Amino acid sequence: MKLLRFKKDGVEKTGVVINGGLVEIYHSLLEASQSPFDDLERKEFYPLDEVNFLPPVEPGKVVCVGLNYRDHAEELNMELPEEPILFLKPNTTVIGHEDSIIYPPQSHQVDYEAELATVMGKEARFVNKKDAMNYVAGYTVLNDVTARDLQQKDGQWTRAKSFDTFCPLGPWIETDMDPSNQNISLKLNGDVKQDSTTGNMIFPVEELVEYISHIMTLNPGDVIATGTPPGVGAMQVGDVVEVTVEGVGTLINRVKP
Repeated sequence: MKLLRFKKDGVEKTGVVINGGLVEIYHSLLEASQSPFDDLERKEFYPLDEVNFLPPVEPGKVVCVGLNYRDHAEELNMELPEEPILFLKPNTTVIGHEDSIIYPPQSHQVDYEAELATVMGKEARFVNKKDAMNYVAGYTVLNDVTARDLQQKDGQWTRAKSFDTFCPLGPWIETDMDPSNQNISLKLNGDVKQDSTTGNMIFPVEELVEYISHIMTLNPGDVIATGTPPGVGAMQVGDVVEVTVEGVGTLINRVKP
């Protein structure tokens, strides 16, 4: 089930993707993610090309995982981490499908990073990995945009990861997907730059939920960005970036000055 937030005629709505369009629903997205489809109360139907997509969730925090793909570690000639490497992106970085990534004047190298994002559906604290999926609402697509030159200059990641528009998210939340072995890819102006599978993750989703929830409480709507595969590279103003996760969908954004 694909759940999303959108605007129609300037009014914010929630909906389910069905038959090539959207069925508006009364439920909030996180409520709907816990409900059988047959129980959703239907309202209006809208073609997808007649609505404006919003970020499918408004996270309190985005918890990101660095170096979480074996093939990416091999590409960088780095040892596999013994524990997940965590950092945060503020919620002010979040934009939606077809929104613009703004290239900040402070940077001269802004990179794309294709990622699978896990959306939390319940408050999670001290969760065991065998129960972790019970706390997950679903999955969406994320681009962990990074000012690489500032990351290297600062020696830590906060500024480089935190510019407004640096966390495109969308287009929707998929509630029925096995995250363990799905293709993940990125196209820059139509050319494939990243192409791997979530089966190459060092720490899978359930281990990440367990690990993070023993550090901080994960609240409903919070997002875990699960890391990027090899092939990370730079974007330029005017570029169009498409991130696709099999079983979820494609997130498209353009880079603007």
